[in-house]
Amino acid sequence: MKKSFKSGEIFIWFTGLGLGVSLIMISGLLVLIFINGSDYFLPASVINVTKTDGTVLLGQITRTEEVSKYDLPEELKDETYKRIQLKTGNREIQGFDFIWVDERDIRETKYPEDAVVIERLEFGNFYGFIKEIKVNGKVKPDSDATFSSILTGYLNKTSNIRKEINAVEKSEIGNLNYQIEQLRLKIKKIEYKYRGREEQAASEIRLLEQQITEFDEAYKTLRHKVDSLSSIGKKFTVVCTTASGIEKEIPLMSIVRVYSPNEMTFFSQIGFIAAKLWEFVFEEPRESNTEGGVFPAIFGTVMMVLLMSIAVVPFGVLTALYLREYAKQGAMVRTVRIAVNNLAGVPSIVFGVFGLGFFIYFVGGTIDQLFFPERLPSPTWGTGGILWASLTLALLTMPVVIVATEEALAAIPRGIRESSLALGATKWQTIRRIVLPAATPGILTGLILAMARGAGEVAPLMITGVVKLAPSLPLDSNFPFFHLDRKFMHLGFHIYDVGFQSPNVEAATPMVYMTTLLLIFLVVLLNITAMVIRARLRKKYKSSTF
Repeated sequence: MKKSFKSGEIFIWFTGLGLGVSLIMISGLLVLIFINGSDYFLPASVINVTKTDGTVLLGQITRTEEVSKYDLPEELKDETYKRIQLKTGNREIQGFDFIWVDERDIRETKYPEDAVVIERLEFGNFYGFIKEIKVNGKVKPDSDATFSSILTGYLNKTSNIRKEINAVEKSEIGNLNYQIEQLRLKIKKIEYKYRGREEQAASEIRLLEQQITEFDEAYKTLRHKVDSLSSIGKKFTVVCTTASGIEKEIPLMSIVRVYSPNEMTFFSQIGFIAAKLWEFVFEEPRESNTEGGVFPAIFGTVMMVLLMSIAVVPFGVLTALYLREYAKQGAMVRTVRIAVNNLAGVPSIVFGVFGLGFFIYFVGGTIDQLFFPERLPSPTWGTGGILWASLTLALLTMPVVIVATEEALAAIPRGIRESSLALGATKWQTIRRIVLPAATPGILTGLILAMARGAGEVAPLMITGVVKLAPSLPLDSNFPFFHLDRKFMHLGFHIYDVGFQSPNVEAATPMVYMTTLLLIFLVVLLNITAMVIRARLRKKYKSSTF
């Protein structure tokens, strides 16, 4: 044992043990998150529960737990009973989505093959049985085709109509609204420029107003097209009945998908999971962010991290270069290094408050006063946006990049610098062609750490530009294409909002877990990309001198 302590071998074993325990804990956490979020993708069977009082419930089992001893009567405290949580949907009929059922109150359970789950754009899922299809208020008679194929055909038709409506509203109408708004801002700018002398700009304003009138006419035409498509889609409805016999007529336009979990084969389940995965990654959220996808949040997170990286790397590297290569080592430089190290321990919300005061109110407010005075008091840059949020996180992660870059610069042997200078190169040429390329892997290490922390931060973003639901992405087809003043969605804030601010906590739980897993995956993917680049650069600049 004494020999192991002297050689240090035992500490290597302790280090390996600690690493192994950490990996096991991280793996367990990821598995736990995946299991709790898998309900979002898996088509659970639909169960029909008949209670002892005659109440009939239809839904999917989401949780099972033991009944607390305190909730049992005295004579049953020695027994073990369970209760199940059913997702019964049909919120507009019964007023709730979930209900707990004690196994003592269950008289009969069965799994009807004709039970269907209808995912809707509003009011959550509908659980019941399909009775008939109506077109223009008339019952569609059965033909040679099966009922399911008829329903599938109408669903595809209404889905295409809904997609066309969304395309018109978001693309054509969205572009028109943007152009109209830009023209109105031009009018405001002219009125501000010629205030007190409006007659000098009257002709120019009339020309702009004429363009707005033309755009308004085009808008009315597109609006009429949308209304026509909507009226066509409303002709198709499906009549369903609940487990208790209540009829409900549902427009096919409001239906996302219809499926029968109890009749699904293995391959149909795989197809369902793939469809849900595609929806989760590439579509927008709905139902107060508890359903649908998280694409705007993914886009906002990635774009914010990229903007943060673009801002933090140059300033961090330049600071480290000055402190290591140019500054005269002394008390002042040591004080600066201590200050940089202390900044790494400042709570992130403090950076958020600083970003709000400096970037938004001071810098953004000054920009508004200098360049957009005609829009005041409505702020353009003097309000939260993705640019200010990215710069705030750049300040937050700046110490990490500075320290990592300094360490990388310090690791380069002094002899390399002296050899370069001896051959006639200037100090800047030595730094640019010798030192910086050799230190690039270490700089990327700092960037990796900065990206990992910045992608997961939420507190600073809450007061610098993140929102629950962004009406448009910061990147679109309208000039100047990158709208850095716009607010944005973020996966970390999405988790907080859905988990703690959702009006339907039980329905939001799977979304919270899957968004968490997605955020972890996104951070790992960004880090792996940076690590691959670092490894290639390290191999490229590897020298026998090191």
